[in-house]
Amino acid sequence: MINNTDFMEQLNKYYTVWQECNYVYEEWAKAHDLSINGLLVLLAIHGSKENCTQKKISQRWLIPKQTINMILKDFEKKGLVEMLPMQEDKRNKTVQFTITGKEYADTIITKLREVELFVIEEMGIDHMKQLNDNMALFVELFSKAVVRKE
Repeated sequence: MINNTDFMEQLNKYYTVWQECNYVYEEWAKAHDLSINGLLVLLAIHGSKENCTQKKISQRWLIPKQTINMILKDFEKKGLVEMLPMQEDKRNKTVQFTITGKEYADTIITKLREVELFVIEEMGIDHMKQLNDNMALFVELFSKAVVRKE
């Protein structure tokens, strides 16, 4: 049976790995003249199948709307995105890449995907599946525990 010390050791290791993962993504973004939030906004717009809004980006990545707004204003100044009023709700705006922005995002995201896919290839698809399965299980159990405790 695992004792409390073993649990705490594994929990602390989890925290360390989580922080290191965030750090390597932040450093990668910085090396490409982006903040981590700027990178996440690019990913959100690029991966959006329908109208992309500040609210959707905020909800997807848990970034405050004010932060999203500042990033989008910067992207807009650089000619990467345009904000267009939505047909059904003129108060909200849809975010879309300009031609320059699409080319920029494609370049950045292609570079990121190359690194990520290299890592998956190095670790092996089975390890990646296990990582995803274990993280999904952790989130599921954590969610159940939080609901039960409230």
